[in-house]
Amino acid sequence: MSISRSTAGLAAIFAVSGTVHLARPEVYEPLMPSWVPAHREVILGSGVAELACAAGLLHPRTRSLAGWASAALLVGVFPGNVKMAQDSTRSRKTGLKVAAFARLPLQAPMIRAAVRAAREG
Repeated sequence: MSISRSTAGLAAIFAVSGTVHLARPEVYEPLMPSWVPAHREVILGSGVAELACAAGLLHPRTRSLAGWASAALLVGVFPGNVKMAQDSTRSRKTGLKVAAFARLPLQAPMIRAAVRAAREG
């Protein structure tokens, strides 16, 4: 079974993001809501989860499970994206504000792609 373009794209996004989570976790620390414990550990764990989802999406035998896991992961990190958008309003950097707010509506098509991958697997 071949892989759809949206599934391959989602796998690529997770692979890049997961790598950054592990290589430069400090990038994500300001995004963490205060109610989340053990920020560094959660960041590293989410990086591992993203890499696992990326790998799982690429193989037909694991695509369904990885698709559902990817959707859950995207829902789980959404509060961090909201916090990043809120925090960006205090910045003078227009590019940061645009990127932070642009991420929010992008979650919906990514979740749709994850669900589609789960169903095609």
